[in-house]
Amino acid sequence: MPVKKYMLDGRKIRSVDDLYDQIQAALSVPNFFGRNLDALWDVLSTDTEGPFEIVWKHASTSQKAMKKDFERILQFFKDLEDDRSDFKLTLEK
Repeated sequence: MPVKKYMLDGRKIRSVDDLYDQIQAALSVPNFFGRNLDALWDVLSTDTEGPFEIVWKHASTSQKAMKKDFERILQFFKDLEDDRSDFKLTLEK
């Protein structure tokens, strides 16, 4: 089964809310998505069909803007990779 790739544009991600906007648009997340990490976990861990990959382009731009929130989100995605063998996060500078 081919891997679905979803692109995020780090130049447009300067906050956690911006990240939710990008994910909601890229993955067609439902409008009732709770816009918090618990809700995001539910969507990505059980509601999103795999295999899939999120490619975060210009991640270093987001990292500079988001600071500690970036590290928290990065850990979230690492935990998701541990939980799902059919998910991968790729960061591109």
